[in-house]
Amino acid sequence: MTRAAPVPETLTLHVPFRILKRGGRKEIRLPADTPAPHRADNTLVKALSRAFRWKRMLEIGDYTTIAELAQSEGIAPSYLTRILRLTLLAPDIVEAVLDGRQGPEVTLGRLMAPFPIEWEQQDFR
Repeated sequence: MTRAAPVPETLTLHVPFRILKRGGRKEIRLPADTPAPHRADNTLVKALSRAFRWKRMLEIGDYTTIAELAQSEGIAPSYLTRILRLTLLAPDIVEAVLDGRQGPEVTLGRLMAPFPIEWEQQDFR
């Protein structure tokens, strides 16, 4: 096979990757020195969305107490309050979680543990 001379308006881009078969599906493997793409942690995103939805439901008066909301959602009030506490996270932490830029040390278990309410003191490193 011979290659024709490249057309001046043509841009050639070489992307180094390998295609691996894993369990009947194909996976793209990038070189080891390639920075990992940002991936949002679905568990954290789901917990944050629930927390802000529940907060809004309480604020607009759909439910008057946490116990009433928990009963409606079919969950324990203690779990609801721990998840609801995520609405007190600093905006930069919430944004990092939603963008997938949080570090590996930021997990739902760690966020559900008590943390300072002051945004400046919230450090999960």
